[in-house]
Amino acid sequence: MKIALVRPNYKTHLVTPPLGLGYLSSYLQSKGWKTKIIDGLNFNLNNDQIVEQCQECGVVGITCLTDFYLEVIDLSRKLKKNNKIVVLGNVHPSVLPKETLQESGADYVIVGEGEITFNELLESLSQNRSPEGINGLFFVGQQQFQRRESLQNLDSLPFPDWKQMDPRDYQKAPHGALIKNFPVAPVITTRGCPYACKFCASPAFWGQRLRLRSPENVIAEIEYLIDNFGVKEIHFEDDNLTLYREHIVKICNLILEKKLKISWATPNGIRADRVDEELLKLMKKSGCYYVVFGIESGNQEILNNINKRETLSDIETAVNLAHKLGIMTQGFFILGLPGETKQTIQNSISFAKKIPLDRAQFLLLDLLPGSALWQEHKNEYTTDYSKDSYHEPTWVPETISSTVLKQWQPKAFQSFFFRPRPLFSLIKFFRFSQLKFVFKRLRDFRIVGD
Repeated sequence: MKIALVRPNYKTHLVTPPLGLGYLSSYLQSKGWKTKIIDGLNFNLNNDQIVEQCQECGVVGITCLTDFYLEVIDLSRKLKKNNKIVVLGNVHPSVLPKETLQESGADYVIVGEGEITFNELLESLSQNRSPEGINGLFFVGQQQFQRRESLQNLDSLPFPDWKQMDPRDYQKAPHGALIKNFPVAPVITTRGCPYACKFCASPAFWGQRLRLRSPENVIAEIEYLIDNFGVKEIHFEDDNLTLYREHIVKICNLILEKKLKISWATPNGIRADRVDEELLKLMKKSGCYYVVFGIESGNQEILNNINKRETLSDIETAVNLAHKLGIMTQGFFILGLPGETKQTIQNSISFAKKIPLDRAQFLLLDLLPGSALWQEHKNEYTTDYSKDSYHEPTWVPETISSTVLKQWQPKAFQSFFFRPRPLFSLIKFFRFSQLKFVFKRLRDFRIVGD
């Protein structure tokens, strides 16, 4: 029996190899199953084309985030018309398994990490046994659901199936624009996050206990990527790469000891209170040229409201240190957090311009199912999944209006970028093709704000 593992196509500027499907594929192969990764997003396949590519497969697993939930529903229904067994996974179905099954017509939802659960499901299907009792598996009519414990030994997992996610097949601006060398590959060194930021849904999926791959295992994967695909840049996709100092220090030292000629970056964001000058120096020496900080707001009260457990002073210190050492910096800001007003948005813009950031992202709050804010406000949550959450807020605090938020988002981008320093930084760093991409993004936001 062959298994298709699918990421549907949807509207986004950001296209990276689907690591979750890559881990599923390699793990299932290690158990004797044949797999086929179909990345509809990267290869611009519509759902009918994906269904056609699934013809040889009896079981189809689909990754599902809230951003492309409607595409998943459509694809699942079409696959069921073709008599496929459909399995959904990732954050959205893990948080809302019953609703997801009802709306998609899928057969199963895998709640949480999927490697072991998916394999046990396939074993039960191949032996014509009931899947009852498989931890982490949700389906209609089951007697009892039991969540699966998180995998503790991450080194026991094989590397992602890079042969079916060749980094050379992916775009040169995987996270919007910043890239120094190509090919680039994403690598994750940890799972889980011990923090409880109220806007984030990651703990609902990965859990709040941080689990680490050994630095040696991480470096072995990087060497594999270099040797087999000519990878020249690594993007560490962890939620908290620098949380455990010894972990990142050992990774940096191994890169240096093995003389790996790579550049690397942290596009998913790191915490400002978990770096210092000594660590940043080591990171740069080992190839780090670009770090992203999850700043969220330039107003301390807003940070307190979302349980960020970080101060503006922490952030300013870290950004200044990185800038002094010649590491490019980007800040993530969220507009529309609890307590947001015109004044606090202006605080965020002013703070972004005060500290030496090279780039800044100002995104509207997306009330993600599974986050603490979603739990608190889900009765007010807009469940119109056809809305573009980057430009249409799914929830708005009572201190501001949706109209005002949408007006200020493009203003924030333009106020930050249309200054000499960030423009010079962009021109100095980016290739011409990347510059075109950056200015297209700015133009898109201007049009949306008109």
